[in-house]
Amino acid sequence: MRVVIAEDLALLRDGLTRLLRDNQIEVVAAVADAESLVREVLALRPDLAVVDVRLPPGYRDEGLRAALELRRQLPGTAVLVISQYVEPTYAEELLADRAGGVGYLLKDRVMHVTDFLEAVRRVADGGTALDPEVVAQLFSRRRNDEPLERLTPREREVLAMMAEGRSNAGIAQSLVLSVGAVEKHVQSILAKLDLPQSSSDHRRVLAVLAYLQSGE
Repeated sequence: MRVVIAEDLALLRDGLTRLLRDNQIEVVAAVADAESLVREVLALRPDLAVVDVRLPPGYRDEGLRAALELRRQLPGTAVLVISQYVEPTYAEELLADRAGGVGYLLKDRVMHVTDFLEAVRRVADGGTALDPEVVAQLFSRRRNDEPLERLTPREREVLAMMAEGRSNAGIAQSLVLSVGAVEKHVQSILAKLDLPQSSSDHRRVLAVLAYLQSGE
């Protein structure tokens, strides 16, 4: 896997570089601003770009805008955005094209090395990886939605992990359930929310996220 990193803090940029390289992931470029990010990705065509939301010169949302521009110029470019704060609207913009290959994580999540590396690989493979805090805010926007009220507490737990991008096996491991039990919960959730069944984890996650986003 080949990765470009865009992070203005040298300490974090170097730390991410070492972390990925120590886990057999090639970092082909590590830059500090949005302009350099766009230039390097267009030139090197990496499998994934890891991008801080706030980059020079304005330190507002330059990283996000650069990521969206890259996905416009190079459809299918996988982007994992990291941020100090939860901004659900940023996640929604990244997910708007329904193409997958996107992630939005809080910077604190980088400290959970195993989870972070799993997110990196999942997004590079065309999947999604949303921070649990982002998922929680998307849920809160639909907390009074009648179909969500039909779900059992366990189904809500499973749905939240589906929205994060976890596979049935990953959900089973986290909740200490059998994969078969998780599959039954997923089938029930999709039926209660009137979402299409799918054998693809990626399509299933996008269906769930589309449902959650439609609550505004």
